[in-house]
Amino acid sequence: MQVSTSDDPEQVTADGAARESAQTAAPVVEGQGQASKAGKFSLATLKSQVFAHIESFDIAPDLGADIGSKRWFRGLGTFVGLSVLALAFWPDFAPLEAASPLPDDSGILDEYHSQAILPLALGADTGRRMGPSNLVRPLTEAPERPQLQMLATLGSGGSFERTLLRAGVGRAEAQDVLSLVERAMPTSELEPGTQIDITLGRRPAPGASRPLEGLKFRARFDLELAVTRLDPGADLTLSRKIIRVDETPLRIRGTVGDSLYRSARAAGAPASAIQAYLKALSAQVSLDSEVRETDTFDMIISHRRAATGERQAGQLLFAGLERGSRQPIQLMRWGKDGQFYEASGVGEERGGLVAPVPGRMSSSFGMRRHPILGYRRMHSGVDFKARHGTPIVAVTDGRVTGAGRMGGCGNAVRLRHGNGIDTRYCHMSRIAVRGGQSVKRGQVIGYVGSTGLSTGPHLHYEMYRGGRAVNPASVQFVTRAQLSGDDLQKFRDALRKIRTVEAGAALEDLAPTADEVADEGPKREIDKLNMPKQVS
Repeated sequence: MQVSTSDDPEQVTADGAARESAQTAAPVVEGQGQASKAGKFSLATLKSQVFAHIESFDIAPDLGADIGSKRWFRGLGTFVGLSVLALAFWPDFAPLEAASPLPDDSGILDEYHSQAILPLALGADTGRRMGPSNLVRPLTEAPERPQLQMLATLGSGGSFERTLLRAGVGRAEAQDVLSLVERAMPTSELEPGTQIDITLGRRPAPGASRPLEGLKFRARFDLELAVTRLDPGADLTLSRKIIRVDETPLRIRGTVGDSLYRSARAAGAPASAIQAYLKALSAQVSLDSEVRETDTFDMIISHRRAATGERQAGQLLFAGLERGSRQPIQLMRWGKDGQFYEASGVGEERGGLVAPVPGRMSSSFGMRRHPILGYRRMHSGVDFKARHGTPIVAVTDGRVTGAGRMGGCGNAVRLRHGNGIDTRYCHMSRIAVRGGQSVKRGQVIGYVGSTGLSTGPHLHYEMYRGGRAVNPASVQFVTRAQLSGDDLQKFRDALRKIRTVEAGAALEDLAPTADEVADEGPKREIDKLNMPKQVS
């Protein structure tokens, strides 16, 4: 036993006693461990040893790390093995027999059908009910409903008379109704989707058509027509009901935010009006770089609200954008052509068409070898490849200075535009304008052909500036309308008036008048159940 060199006698004694105690206790502990090993088997010890061994084995390493190493290939082998094991136990998708087939005996099949509770389309004879027995006698005459109410819808391309005939109205009465309605308005002006509430009476004789007791429909937004009989068997009469309509425009304002389109939709603007607003605004500023999140959009839409509660939104009338300290944008639709004009009276800018026909350019401007004459000479225009009969349009507004046969150009049209610009369109199969006629941008002036010195259907398009040929691909037309005089003053007065409309004022319901309250009458809950039947 080692003795500590400490000067403290108590410490030496304690250290020695501790070491002797440890040496004496060691054999006892070892004997207990041997007794435990030789004794009863411990399942918990085995389980912990197995789990420790499994945890130390890296059976599924990450295939995204250490690509190409031994550990990675071991993980790949594990993946392939598990995949093969999964495919080996793939289930079979062979069809299973759901029910035994029906017998072939016709008598047994008839009994099945007569007692089947199935729809007729699935083989039953009577639908939902059981087949009748011999004690059931058919009725000689089935009672009919004394009155039929239905809702017929005027289809796209369908006529008013045909809709009535499809609903069960007799041909003679349909002609009478048609003549009565024509006195109020042409039936050709009825919009598709118009719903007609029709009431038919009791059939006078078996096989005869039910008499018309009355019909009612919304002919226009401000007009309701009704055809009724004052007494049973009397002639049909027409009554008109004028519906009070308010045409206060709808003004919608809001902050641009993250998306101008989504903000306008959230504010309640129709999608068509937003598209027109963005188109008008894009002609003045760049929507990507010049419109900020803090800007305020301002749009005014034509809007009609009826006293009966219906609403109808129209086209965009005013497009505005408030940009803080920057110059605000104010555009208003004006004139027969529906252009947007700035507050100063300057109209929207319109660029000319890139090509007078839809098609690719097959020959450019410059020197080339002529395909028919065989020598090199100046090609004073551009050629567009197009099929025979393709419409040819004017690239911008102008006046026809020539229309007819023009030598090697064949059938051709020559137009004169502003600023000394002339254009010519050659090799036409047919000419659609005449000399001296004014044409608009995009108007059809002829059709593609192969007249004159031409090897096939195409358009030869030329442009002249001051009588000298220029490359048409280098010129782009831009037109801007300008108001002046009385037109400018009327435009500014209308702009000042439309800007006085309050935002959201058109969304309020119209207050009913005393006559409208008296005509409406009390409503009963039972009347809501008596709805007309839809006619397909």
